[in-house]
Amino acid sequence: MKISVIIPVYNAEKFVSHAVESALQFEEVYEVILVEDQSPDNALQICIGLAEKHDRVKFFQHSDKGNHGASVSRNLGMEKASGDFLAFLDADDYFLPNRFDAEKELFKNPEVEGVYGALGVHYYSEKAREQYYRVFMDKLTTVYKKHSPKDVFYGQIHMLGTFGLFSIDTLTLRRESLIKKMDILFKSHLKLHEDTEFLLRLSYYLDLYPGSIDRAVAIRGVHEHNRITKVDTRVVDPAISRTLLWKEIDNWAQTEDSIPEEAKIHIKRMLRSFEIAKAPTLKKWGMVIKYLITDYRSIRSGLYNVNFKRSLIP
Repeated sequence: MKISVIIPVYNAEKFVSHAVESALQFEEVYEVILVEDQSPDNALQICIGLAEKHDRVKFFQHSDKGNHGASVSRNLGMEKASGDFLAFLDADDYFLPNRFDAEKELFKNPEVEGVYGALGVHYYSEKAREQYYRVFMDKLTTVYKKHSPKDVFYGQIHMLGTFGLFSIDTLTLRRESLIKKMDILFKSHLKLHEDTEFLLRLSYYLDLYPGSIDRAVAIRGVHEHNRITKVDTRVVDPAISRTLLWKEIDNWAQTEDSIPEEAKIHIKRMLRSFEIAKAPTLKKWGMVIKYLITDYRSIRSGLYNVNFKRSLIP
């Protein structure tokens, strides 16, 4: 295997060296691609130093050397990659020694286009644990049981009951399969949940197989300045951010003719549930009543989701 590991780097001077070293421990890792995104800290100098120190580390910036976000940085990394397989790693996370054990066996089958695994969690400080333990606890982020590739998309849009999640840090892709679908890129205008949206579309177009789902293959590093946790819990109401995510998914689904109609309807219901959840109390009750009247059949059949049920309580 020749694996290209793509690491977008922003404000991660304390962590990026560890991330790079965790990737370089594998002889299967052909190259580590660092895409520095105009960090306000000393990450730029550290990235340059890592590229000078290690032959397998390649360093890039955007053409204007500006800040463009994780999506554009990952897309640039995918463009520059030359390995046969692609893996992703956030600059404050790291791989475990078993990261590619399952992949080495599964990818012997040419029908396997991607493999995902379980993500663990590490708190870099007690303060980080106090701030974010209620979000991540000490649980694995994983898909709870092994599913056929044809079910992964439907599991992620919550049509199969309790399914679980997998992280971009635990995903390995066959590059040739990704190239065949050139539209499978991270969406540059998304600043939150861009990896979730990418994984969802990816699971529709490619056959993704479970690797190690009961044992972590990578670790989410949690610190006081994590981008996604800080934005989600301190600045943006999660109901609002998830409304934007599901609106993006709905827009895509409506333009993809091959998606079954029942899946499109379900996605629209997911969007509606978050729209209700983010509405002010009085407006929310009006929306709930309208929803109950116009879509009572889905309520009776039990197809509405837990987020909608919770949204009934102002």
